[in-house]
Amino acid sequence: MSFLTILLLGFVILIADFLEGLTGFGSAVVAMPFAIMLIGINIARPVLTIVALLLAIYIVIISHKDILWEHYFRILAFVILGLPFGIWLFDKLPESTLKKILGVFMVLIALRGLFIAYKESKEGKEFKAINNSILSIFLFLGGCIHGAFSCGGPLIILYASEKLPNKSNFRATLSMLWITLDSIIVLQSALSHAITKDVLKLVLYTLPFLAIGAVLGNLAHHRIKDGAFTKIVYVLLFVSAFFMFR
Repeated sequence: MSFLTILLLGFVILIADFLEGLTGFGSAVVAMPFAIMLIGINIARPVLTIVALLLAIYIVIISHKDILWEHYFRILAFVILGLPFGIWLFDKLPESTLKKILGVFMVLIALRGLFIAYKESKEGKEFKAINNSILSIFLFLGGCIHGAFSCGGPLIILYASEKLPNKSNFRATLSMLWITLDSIIVLQSALSHAITKDVLKLVLYTLPFLAIGAVLGNLAHHRIKDGAFTKIVYVLLFVSAFFMFR
């Protein structure tokens, strides 16, 4: 693997981890399309999962008091049911199909988020909360996608945005969830021999980029206004989705 490829991957991780350090969401889902282009999905998936796990651990260490445990366990209960289905899909479906499925989900969630943000900021219109049963279905589907791509955030974020309006609770609670889910994915990847020497080398090479992105993202988290960071997430999510159809 060339130095340029490693450098480009590092910058992708820096930007994605800055975003997650800021919001608690977005590192894997933003980095995945670009990482797939650079190193392929079979290497990108375990590398980004390990990096995301390390980032989530950092966020929880510095903000564990902000975790809302009731919502954490509710999210986990539904997401964990979908996780094995996603792992199965990753092994059964071709890469191109998986990329297109993820791309469709990313576009839909991004457009919905941007539409709501626009209406609320320009018209002061508050949207009716999504029914709890529907939110539970989204959590299950989020588990499926997380099992396949290690980035089920686009669907899980729907629940979090409805139930966790405070940005610090939002970030800390989701980060605790990512620790749990990504630990399962890493264990499964290790047992299936997907974590190779090349994967571990790439993780090691990208650690400095992870550290810079995490620290800068945390600093921005305490400075940016509520609502602004959500728009950033959805814009990047929308742009990244188009790379999944290439």
